[in-house]
Amino acid sequence: VWPRRRPAMLLGPWLVAVAAAGAVARCPVLCTCRGQAVDCSGQRLFSVPAELPLDTGNLSLAHNRIASVPAGYLACYGQLRALDLRNNSLAVLPAGLFLGARRLAHLDLSYNNFSLVPADMFREASALLRLDLSHNPALRRVHPLAFRGLAQLRELDLSHGALASISLEALEGLPALVGLRLNGNPWLCGCAMEPLLKWLRGRIQRCAADSQAAECRAPPEVAGAPLLSLTEESFQACHLTLTLDDYLFIAFVGFVVSIASVATNFLLGITANCCHRWSKASEDEDV
Repeated sequence: VWPRRRPAMLLGPWLVAVAAAGAVARCPVLCTCRGQAVDCSGQRLFSVPAELPLDTGNLSLAHNRIASVPAGYLACYGQLRALDLRNNSLAVLPAGLFLGARRLAHLDLSYNNFSLVPADMFREASALLRLDLSHNPALRRVHPLAFRGLAQLRELDLSHGALASISLEALEGLPALVGLRLNGNPWLCGCAMEPLLKWLRGRIQRCAADSQAAECRAPPEVAGAPLLSLTEESFQACHLTLTLDDYLFIAFVGFVVSIASVATNFLLGITANCCHRWSKASEDEDV
């Protein structure tokens, strides 16, 4: 009995190993695979490769024409640590894309068409260390909960977009942040910007915020001024409060102005009427 079963016992593990090796070694068409690195960049791809080696650790899909990524695409690639999607046509990512990518540390989404970073967009990618969202020219809004769950994030690049403002809540939930780029955006440095600037000034020693190059676009009185050049005195007008006496004075002035306006209109009416009568009398005398 034993001599007949022994070859089957030896052959079974060998077949499993060969099958596993085949699955791991499979490289997508038009891509180059070296070790755990899969490079599919610059191939004019309109969609992501259907399958990748299961042990993929570094995936580059940069410089293509990819407009969407299927939901659950990364579910099987638990070894993925770096994903490069820069210079594509992405405007949105599906919910739960990063559910299986729990080791993902570097994500590059620069040079795409994102206009909004929605809430919990990266929540499952809790191991992220670096996130690049720069050079998205249509990026106008970052949800206050966009970066929730990224407790380990150290570098965030939001430069060269269309951001006029960003919620302080979106940034103060990043305790490990040491690199932040905000330059190249049309920042609106009104009263609503004060909490963010105060936060930046408080962290500038620990958080190397590349905000020295970031400038205000508006209002006109601070247009072109660096963000961090604005001090508390720059926002004094935002804290002016009116007392009861101020309100009474404003009401009194308004009343006086109203009376003056009525009196002026009355006098103008009388003057016009007198001029009309004088003109008519002159015409009668000429006749």
